[in-house]
Amino acid sequence: MRAATTLALPALAALTLAVSGCVAGEGSTGEPAATAAQASTLTVDFATYNPLSLVIKDQRWLEQELEGDGVDVEWVQSAGSNKANELLRSGSADVASTAGSAALLARANGSPIKTVDVYSQPSWSALVVRGDSDITGPQDLVGKKVAATTGTDPYFFLLQALEAEGVDIADVEVVNLQHADGRTALDTEQVDAWAGLDPIMAAAEAESGDKIVHEDVDLNSYGFLNATESFLEESPELAQSVVDAYERARAWAQENPEETAEILAEVSGIDLEVATATLERTTLDLDPAPGAAQEAVLEVIGPILVDNGDVADQGQVDEALDTLFEPSLANEAAEKAGS
Repeated sequence: MRAATTLALPALAALTLAVSGCVAGEGSTGEPAATAAQASTLTVDFATYNPLSLVIKDQRWLEQELEGDGVDVEWVQSAGSNKANELLRSGSADVASTAGSAALLARANGSPIKTVDVYSQPSWSALVVRGDSDITGPQDLVGKKVAATTGTDPYFFLLQALEAEGVDIADVEVVNLQHADGRTALDTEQVDAWAGLDPIMAAAEAESGDKIVHEDVDLNSYGFLNATESFLEESPELAQSVVDAYERARAWAQENPEETAEILAEVSGIDLEVATATLERTTLDLDPAPGAAQEAVLEVIGPILVDNGDVADQGQVDEALDTLFEPSLANEAAEKAGS
């Protein structure tokens, strides 16, 4: 059954517009960007939920590698998986990072993207309430307002958590807000709970005294790096350069955890302790090639997308799962990193 989803609360409407208007790469004309090979520009996203993207941007590895080839690197920010999918769908980015669930949703609904790298296995989503709330878990959400960003991992976390407790999503009022606005809605008592996302969630715990009442790493999908099919076909060498940079960043972040936390704190505008806590909930040491482990998670999420009306039928989900992964670039990058 489709979720009872409302639009952004009136008190937050202006804030939502202001946030969306100031994020780099959003509010575009919708005109597809020329391919990197044609325009000599590579457009890649960065996101606070993707620490490896922040490392690559900070270290300027892509700029240094591609400068001699006459390729400019353009960075655009994704405020959430839904925004990253918009960038890819509009052609405003060649490569962008999402949660695995969001990539499956986009592919199942016709977005021509491929997952080329798995950048993390995070426990980045959880159910959050105010410190004085009497809500203890998903079973207490009947008749309550819950902020969540539709099309992102926290939203799918919420759906799975409710289903596990036998709660019908139609009995919960899901308020569709971007992640940061969800925290604001919770702290200003405009919603009863929030399907949170790190590092905003970690900041809410430290700064507002909000508390996590339900978390489960198995209800989080992996972090996926996705590219448009046209980019992969027309600029395979550039695509490989991006994935190579991700493998370099994976090793660097594990060798330099303090510096990685400092980068995350600076970009996110959060305390270093909060950034450190966020990274402690994030596994970076994993096989970068999308495959069986990720497929197993998405096979659980797929039917929920159909039941909730986010995808028309299971056939679309199955086809998306069969065609979403492109592991060859990550395999090559891993071989280079190990050589």
